[in-house]
Amino acid sequence: MLYRLFFGKMYEFFDVGNPPKYSLFVLLMIAFSFGSCFLSLKYFRKILPKDQGREFAVNGALSQGKARGCGLIFITTFCLAVALFVPLDTELVIYLALIYGAMITGYLDDASKVPWGNLKKGLLDLGISLGAALTSWHYGGTEITMPLLHLSFEIPAVIYIVLAGILVWTAINVTNCTDGVDGLCATLVMTVMVGFILAFNTITTMVGYNFLHFAPIIMLATLAAYLWFNCSPSTMLMGDAGSRALGVLLAVLFLQSGNPVGFIPACIVIILDGGLSLLKVSFIRFLKMKNFMKDIRTPIHDHCRKNKGWSDTQVVMRFAIIQLTVDILYLAATNYGRLIGIR
Repeated sequence: MLYRLFFGKMYEFFDVGNPPKYSLFVLLMIAFSFGSCFLSLKYFRKILPKDQGREFAVNGALSQGKARGCGLIFITTFCLAVALFVPLDTELVIYLALIYGAMITGYLDDASKVPWGNLKKGLLDLGISLGAALTSWHYGGTEITMPLLHLSFEIPAVIYIVLAGILVWTAINVTNCTDGVDGLCATLVMTVMVGFILAFNTITTMVGYNFLHFAPIIMLATLAAYLWFNCSPSTMLMGDAGSRALGVLLAVLFLQSGNPVGFIPACIVIILDGGLSLLKVSFIRFLKMKNFMKDIRTPIHDHCRKNKGWSDTQVVMRFAIIQLTVDILYLAATNYGRLIGIR
């Protein structure tokens, strides 16, 4: 637990309440997360493979020659920051291992001269998804909360594990699909992190010091540093190394919150952008419906660029505006649901 080397028994102030120390702690956490990621990306991107361009993607040729697989760097700095600032327990170590494992598999695919097949990647996704689902069940139980409807109930363990596994698998793949426009994936995930921070008032209120409270802050600062280099026109790309790991993180946060259903509204743009692509491919490949969604290019960000004529910047900003608006509305409705439940 490296954080003790820096702060000793600093966490004692959470029990007695010490706003100045808490504010300083959060400030240090943000500064370290942003600074370490920024410097690492700036000086270590030379070791990364170069993008070869994507033949069928809109403007895919523009990516050729850029550093690819930057998720290797920013996910590493994220995990390091978590280890320094959040007390480690067995559950957290497992989650970090799964996030890092998703990053490693994505990076190896990015660096491979021959792209991995769907079967190989699917089996790896399945293993990571089941690992996260089993960990969530073992340490958190099977209780589901739906604050929007002020409901709380438990479901059978087998059903919980299956549904949690589906959530993680879906999060990995839809997040991966959004990584096709400079700055899009990072920006959308940042809006979700902002939603978590607002929901728990982590910056302004002493809420604790666990992964659920501090991971969104650490990832928000980390992605801000990455976005400095990835905004249009980008000089580097996160690749599967970043997008797959981000998908695992999103799913884990919602599982830990006890409100996995909240993933749907909180990540609705990510789900629609990547999910419709998965849906279209599935219907065409497995159901042989060749005309399914024939007039819609997927992922949706490619449809907006090619069919609607949006620029990369317009896609990122408009998608982010939609996601942020939905997040705020969902938070407002959730808080209203809690108040009604209390009454």
